[in-house]
Amino acid sequence: MRFSRTLLAGALVTATAVLGTPASVAAAAPYTVFVVDLGQNGGWPVEKSGVYDGATVHTTVSGEGFGIWATDPVTGEGFGSLSAQPPTDQTWTEGQTYPAARFADSTHALLDMSSNGHGCNQSGGSITVRQVTRDADTHNLTSFAATYSFDCELSGQPITGEVRWNSSIGYVAASTNTSNLDFGTRDIGSTGTTLPYTVTAKGSDPVVLGTAALGGTGATSFKIVTDGCSGTTLQPGASCTVTIGTTPLKQYQQSATLTLPDNTALGHRQTNLTVNGRIGAAGTYYALPPTRILDTRTGNGAAKAPLGPGKVINLQVTGRGGVPATGVGSVVLNVTVTGPTANSYLTVYPTGVARPTASSVNFAKGWLGSNSVTVKVGTGGKVTIYNNSGYTHVVVDVSGYYAANNDPLASTGHIGGQYQPTTPKRIFDTRSAGGMLPAGYYLPLWVGYVNRSLNTHITAVVLNITAVTPTRAGFLTAWDSNSSLPNASTVNYAAGKVVPNLAVVPTYTCWDCVSDGSVAGFGVYTSQNTHVVVDLVGIIDDGSLSDGLRFTPMAPTRIADSRIGQGTPRALGANSVAKITTPDAVAPNTTEALALNVTGILPTLNTVLTVWSADMSRPGVSNLNPAKGTIVSNAAITLVDANQAFNVHNLQGTINLVVDVVGTYYLYPGTASSTVAGVQGVTGNGTTGATTVGGAPARPLTN
Repeated sequence: MRFSRTLLAGALVTATAVLGTPASVAAAAPYTVFVVDLGQNGGWPVEKSGVYDGATVHTTVSGEGFGIWATDPVTGEGFGSLSAQPPTDQTWTEGQTYPAARFADSTHALLDMSSNGHGCNQSGGSITVRQVTRDADTHNLTSFAATYSFDCELSGQPITGEVRWNSSIGYVAASTNTSNLDFGTRDIGSTGTTLPYTVTAKGSDPVVLGTAALGGTGATSFKIVTDGCSGTTLQPGASCTVTIGTTPLKQYQQSATLTLPDNTALGHRQTNLTVNGRIGAAGTYYALPPTRILDTRTGNGAAKAPLGPGKVINLQVTGRGGVPATGVGSVVLNVTVTGPTANSYLTVYPTGVARPTASSVNFAKGWLGSNSVTVKVGTGGKVTIYNNSGYTHVVVDVSGYYAANNDPLASTGHIGGQYQPTTPKRIFDTRSAGGMLPAGYYLPLWVGYVNRSLNTHITAVVLNITAVTPTRAGFLTAWDSNSSLPNASTVNYAAGKVVPNLAVVPTYTCWDCVSDGSVAGFGVYTSQNTHVVVDLVGIIDDGSLSDGLRFTPMAPTRIADSRIGQGTPRALGANSVAKITTPDAVAPNTTEALALNVTGILPTLNTVLTVWSADMSRPGVSNLNPAKGTIVSNAAITLVDANQAFNVHNLQGTINLVVDVVGTYYLYPGTASSTVAGVQGVTGNGTTGATTVGGAPARPLTN
């Protein structure tokens, strides 16, 4: 039988058979204490770390042999024991460090630990004697103090600690609230609740702490949020806390360690950090069939009356038109103005916040037109529509929404789409294809990646659609063209005007559009004869393609107004470029793209505005087509450079420029292949018919 178990059955030198509790603050000298520090071992042969003194410990002494044993105050079971004796035929010498083994020999001291029958077949380590005193007459031990390090073949690192018996030598001991901070399962890229790691000084002497640090393969998924421990000296009984947060950067488990150096025998406090990352829905886009949710002409969504000057409509958007009742961060709306009695503008913003200095739709008296508006959802699932002057009817169609959390995932059974930026590209122009699109007809169009295997993952396309010189007032509707034409409009136009609008258009997978796979099909319908120009801005995937961007909405925020020198110093002249850098408070350095509302003010000539990233060549597309002397707006989505900058080009004349930001796009780490978003190769320029418009007629609408 091992020395420890035989020894502990022997006569007790000190009567300590009464159960007690672990030390909270060390008692005064002389000290009798048993300190066990498992570090990150787990539980072998002793199940947990502890600092025990007073009535919780037993000691036994037989010659030079020393043993100490503690009971668990909660269960009453034996907590653990330590046995030690010097090398064969030697006595303990104060100040000496002895190499140790399971059995003593001429060069090794005996050092063994066990608990409830658990032990080690092979063990080693060391024991350093801090104090030893003997009776002058009998030479029996009267006090003993040592620091130990115990190695077991079943442990990953040494068990360390202190033993004291009737000793005047103080000791350093520390306890922590946990050896593992498990954050559970969290969405990739999310933050969530922090967890505390608390260190308490349990010994007679102060605990001196170094600098807390994170390590391990998953360290970048964790963050020290607050640090009340680094560089601190804890007096006995005092505590400090380091607060840890996590932002999972990939799927499945990520692990790290938090290490805090100290002056204990182990030399540090350490805890494991774990989190399980999952792909969530926040920031993804859910396309909807365009649905009318407001029409003041009919009383749909609000009173049957035009919106008056300085008045607002608080429009319920959640729970209507296919938008879920919960979990919606923002909605994509097409806002139409019809029959205004004065020059004015609408501002669309989250209900419950102060009206921002921004505009969503700018219009002149008698104007008919629309603008795409992406707006954060406010109090009660509503958005507020403000009219500045005069009276006007307002029509709103909803075409999709961005998720705020996983509620849409639960209700739909799938994750929404991510925005895949493309180099802006003109994919169709009836002016170069033979003639206007006739009234009642639609263009069956398609786009696709060069890598055809990706095209089944396309769920929608982001387009800038322009009606050019229509013969009469009317509207365009863009939709997937594989279902009935919805009762909604995408572009509302007056006769003879040039009217653009941004649209996120659902698509269908078309297998007979091309001969070598599939592409994403959609259609553009017109109610009156008009030329149609379609520019591709980006693609919405099904959430599975690499390097997708996700959306963070905000209340409209003005970042540029050339009239007052904000963001750009002056009006844009002919063939000039304004480089606009987004403030850090609006676009953090993780921003890859911006959702904007761009307004051209009182151009001296009919002109074209183009918006694109400051680190790219100007594309051959248009975002805004202001006529001389007008004030017009259009939504835009643009990539930005590393400094969050983008360019705006003016074709001719002089024009003032206003830019409002309504949200930012960031690279989602759960599907990112690198730290920078990429741009896939895209093809387009075609219709699903045998030839394009001009060579063969567009298709008549047959629902």
